[in-house]
Amino acid sequence: MGEHERNRDAFTLRTGITPADLNVLSRVPLFAGLAPDDMRKPLASSSIRRYPDQTTLFVEGDPADRFFVVMDGWVKLYRLCEDGHEVVISVVSPGESFAEAAIFDSKVFPVNAVAITDTRLLVVGAEALLRELRDNMDFTFNMLGTLSRHLRGNITTLHQISAMSSTERLAGFLLGLCRVVEGEAKIRLPLDKSLIAARLGMQPETFSRALAKLKKEGVTNSGHDVIISDVASLRHFIRHNAKGRH
Repeated sequence: MGEHERNRDAFTLRTGITPADLNVLSRVPLFAGLAPDDMRKPLASSSIRRYPDQTTLFVEGDPADRFFVVMDGWVKLYRLCEDGHEVVISVVSPGESFAEAAIFDSKVFPVNAVAITDTRLLVVGAEALLRELRDNMDFTFNMLGTLSRHLRGNITTLHQISAMSSTERLAGFLLGLCRVVEGEAKIRLPLDKSLIAARLGMQPETFSRALAKLKKEGVTNSGHDVIISDVASLRHFIRHNAKGRH
């Protein structure tokens, strides 16, 4: 075994980050354009950790000494009102990062985070992140791009809530779960309907009505299982309605 292989194996043993994980991370905007070997340095003090469903990851006001990338599972970000009412800020899916902005801003987490499925996360310490930002210009630009994407994502969400119907938003979410671009698709909803509704900015009862309306577009469901009879037709439904608003 050569030195390169020994270093690679030592990295995996220390961090739990496998070569397959590095391939997944290469598709995360933060690490886009970095070869696997280039990712090992900024991730040298990071680790892959598993969290059971309903594990609290941090609470509002905790020191922002780390950020996360979802490898598998889903995470809910939320705040509590004074009356105890929960407001869902975001539902984070596999391949997305979260909590990095707090490291630069207030130095504390502005929301609560809880795993809402059995979840596998990459946990990156703030010190290692800041050190890499000072030393690696490519990584710095990737981080700026990631923060910009989060901002654009928030703007897109606000636009969708104000400009798209609940039925269109749900159709777009379902299309995002499809692994085919045409023909029939069978998918399984990864979350409870109430959490999907929160991610899409609607009430659970609105979600149910939107799902019922999509039957006309060839979408049927039984529990968490959903069948889209024609993926291309559902995509056309969204585009056609969008054109009608312009």
